[in-house]
Amino acid sequence: MSPRHNQLSLIDQTPEVPVSVGGASIEARSAASILTKASGFMADYDFTLNPYEGCSYGCSYCYAAFFARNRRASAEWGSWVTVKENALERLRSVRRDLRGTRIYVGSVTDPYQPVERRLGLVRQLLIELAARGARVVLQTRGPDVTRDIDVFQRFEHVRVNMTVTTDSHDVLRTFEPGCPSTDHRLRAIGRVAAAGVPTSITLTPLLPLADAGSFADRLLATGVTRFVVQPFHHGGGRFVAGTRPAALKLIEQYRWDDDAYRDAVKVLRARLPEVIEGRAGFAPD
Repeated sequence: MSPRHNQLSLIDQTPEVPVSVGGASIEARSAASILTKASGFMADYDFTLNPYEGCSYGCSYCYAAFFARNRRASAEWGSWVTVKENALERLRSVRRDLRGTRIYVGSVTDPYQPVERRLGLVRQLLIELAARGARVVLQTRGPDVTRDIDVFQRFEHVRVNMTVTTDSHDVLRTFEPGCPSTDHRLRAIGRVAAAGVPTSITLTPLLPLADAGSFADRLLATGVTRFVVQPFHHGGGRFVAGTRPAALKLIEQYRWDDDAYRDAVKVLRARLPEVIEGRAGFAPD
């Protein structure tokens, strides 16, 4: 970890935006605003905050692809990321008192996708939010979240959600081709939890499992005590990362239907301390 990341100091300028990171093309644009009034699934919050558009993780089922700026951007989901280069400036310019304001970070992008390692933009935003007393829930699949444990510890109200969807390497690589492994994610959220930061593991969507019982044991070993589950609806969805045939083959191979999902959830409920299903699991504390 670099000295810059060990200091709780605000950085006035984001480092130069790279042309590409991990196979995804990167561009920078100015954003008109950085806080978006929350609605729909996120209606329990006041605002959502997304420092990036697009996501290089490229999960094949990602609903965020449907919010891309055009059809081409949606079809090429996972291959591009737009950096909101003036995000910190926009946040600092917000005049309203943010103390107690409920903000969900990462509703349509992953805050800790690979480009964040180069830019540190999310860290800057979190430092500002902590200083202004916001209540934050952050959603990620990125193990780099551990970099900002010191910032999370400055919040009076914060929760870090780590998305973990399967115990199967084959399923992971088919549905989430650009994502870190399940083991990496579990180790990361375990470190966040051990540091005293409120955490959840979101099994959303819950993808085919090889062994629900052993998976529950791995989840429990992280020290996290709150878990959220949601089913994967493959019947009417549209896969956007070119994995539909392979994904459907795995769904059939694992016989992953509504009954299999419910059976897996029963096992998880029996072994884990708190399992919340659906939207209620994402509500602010």
